[in-house]
Amino acid sequence: MSELITAELVDLDLSAETKNEAARSLAERMVTAGRVTDLDGFLADVAAREAQMPTGLDGGIGIPHCRSEHVAAPTLAFGRSARGIDFGAADGPADLVFLIAAPAGADDAHLTILSSLARRLMDPAFTEALRAEANPAAAAALIRGEQAPAPAGTSPAAERNASADRDTADKHVADKHVAEEDVADEHVPDEPVTGEPFRIVAVTSCPTGIAHTYMAAESLEAAARAEGVVISVETQGSAGFKPLDPAVVAAADAVIWAHDVEVREKARFGGKPVVDVGVKAGINRPAELIAEARRKAERGEVSRFTDDHDGSDAGAGAGVSGGSAGHFGVRLRTYLMSGVSYMVPFVAAGGLLIALSFAIGGYEIASAPSVADHFAWGEANSWAALLNQIGGAAFGFLVPVLAGYIAYGMADRPALVPGFVGGAIALTIDAGFLGGLAAGLLAGAVVMAIQRVKVHPTLRGIMPVLVIPLLASMVVGFLMFIVVGKPIASLQKALTDGLNGLSGSNAVILGVVLGLMMCFDMGGPLNKVAYAFAVGGLADPTDGSLKVMAAVMAAGMVPPLAMALATTVRSRLFTRAERENGRAAWVLGASFISEGAIPFAAADPLRVIPSVMAGGAVTGALSMAFGSTLRAPHGGVFVVPLIGGPFLYLLAIAAGTAVATALVVILKGMRRSPEETPTAADEPKVPLAA
Repeated sequence: MSELITAELVDLDLSAETKNEAARSLAERMVTAGRVTDLDGFLADVAAREAQMPTGLDGGIGIPHCRSEHVAAPTLAFGRSARGIDFGAADGPADLVFLIAAPAGADDAHLTILSSLARRLMDPAFTEALRAEANPAAAAALIRGEQAPAPAGTSPAAERNASADRDTADKHVADKHVAEEDVADEHVPDEPVTGEPFRIVAVTSCPTGIAHTYMAAESLEAAARAEGVVISVETQGSAGFKPLDPAVVAAADAVIWAHDVEVREKARFGGKPVVDVGVKAGINRPAELIAEARRKAERGEVSRFTDDHDGSDAGAGAGVSGGSAGHFGVRLRTYLMSGVSYMVPFVAAGGLLIALSFAIGGYEIASAPSVADHFAWGEANSWAALLNQIGGAAFGFLVPVLAGYIAYGMADRPALVPGFVGGAIALTIDAGFLGGLAAGLLAGAVVMAIQRVKVHPTLRGIMPVLVIPLLASMVVGFLMFIVVGKPIASLQKALTDGLNGLSGSNAVILGVVLGLMMCFDMGGPLNKVAYAFAVGGLADPTDGSLKVMAAVMAAGMVPPLAMALATTVRSRLFTRAERENGRAAWVLGASFISEGAIPFAAADPLRVIPSVMAGGAVTGALSMAFGSTLRAPHGGVFVVPLIGGPFLYLLAIAAGTAVATALVVILKGMRRSPEETPTAADEPKVPLAA
């Protein structure tokens, strides 16, 4: 780990009072060391990761981390706080803060080393040694593993033995990433049937797959050793994952999932009792999870998801991140977001290609003949037609991809085929975006129903690759063509006609609703629903759908622009970190990247979110009232030439930005008297929103 942390990246007297300030202080050391290229961009990525889930751990540890394009090399910075900093842990502030920065394309070796550090944080001797160390260079050596932590009062011989034990443990951790079979050999010895220990297989994962994934694995393994339980853990982290040996899974008495993202290839664990929790539960209460796994096994409980490889039982929780513990509304949102997230790259690529073709050849280029029949290398219109037709081909995948991955989110890989087939049928019968939603949900439900059926062992091998896709595609095709497709197509046509006929107050109301949705969670589910609704209209553009697209993009630009303006006109109301984020927010807002306002909303949600929602509603209403249109699904101010009524459109954005700015300044100004105005070193004390 010598290249990941040096003495210059250690601060044993961290004076920060909040996690934002702590992250900035440690990140500045990374910038000085040449490890981070863009401080504000990196801190925005850290804040976005923190917004997914607080990174505080029991035992006084804060471990903010992210993968970022602004990181030049995998880097670790360490800070020790005398007063403690709130990172959202249940047991209080953290005095040990580790900031982990991984490049977007970090290699597996570096990530494995980072995972090794995460595991060592579960060792009390390691953390206590860091609390006692007075020399930055020695602290860096301790973190690198070059200096072994020695508990107070141990003899040199005992210290050498402890060091040897730790070396053996570290080698075991490294071997787990190289060959899972070695783990199986160590944890699953050949024993007689009588008196066999209780066996558990576990999967751990977190959103970035850098820290919590491996800390949960180490915590579970330590608790299992203490309980006399045999455990094999599969870490699904950023360095990739090697599936557990099927024999190990088959021999397990129970399964523990400690995860915050989708468990990959979950069907392997079908028919066994499953304890399904978040990754932090695996870190903080592993003994409870093991005890719960024992109880479930004793009661004879089995999982309610499908084993794709043997056709065993299925249930409503199949394919859902987080398992069956979630409320139906939460699961439904997960299904829909799965489809939308896979659809967005097609939207971006296809939409921008079409927009570029219009910029080169005008709107009439959409009716040009196929470039396969006629293409002139020296004619601009031929190139414009080529771009338009490539973009149109990408757009043709929107509904099938949406349907296919909604189904995938519900029932995993066997649902992909019926989902795509249903989405293609939705296009055939003109059911559009709504038809794709229905097809995806139907496909997932049908596959889950088929998976419940008990089958003969001879058929189990072909169930996921032949039988389930075949039967599910037939059922979904029948339902889409004969039963539900036409009513949905009629509803889609009614909505399209309604958009075309929007005028006056009706259009303004729609603009208000879309503006509120775009600004509520700034890239979250509501934002994505509004955006997907607008993009769906671009597949078959009409005047109404183009107005909707314009309103959605205009409203989405308001949050970062408003925060940038607020930090400029009333800088004293904001901390130094927020003012620097505000400078970056100008570019993010102008580029239609709503996430540029997330650091502000995360730090002060009760003032920022209502303010930007009000501004977004004003912008959406004005854009619709002005009749502005937009044929590009992205681009911000850089696609102004493609906007119908560009001057009024920019006026709508400016008005909404002004409203949001005024509100956030007023609300923040009411928070404290002038003499209590924050200084450059202050940070807001409101905890980060989850």
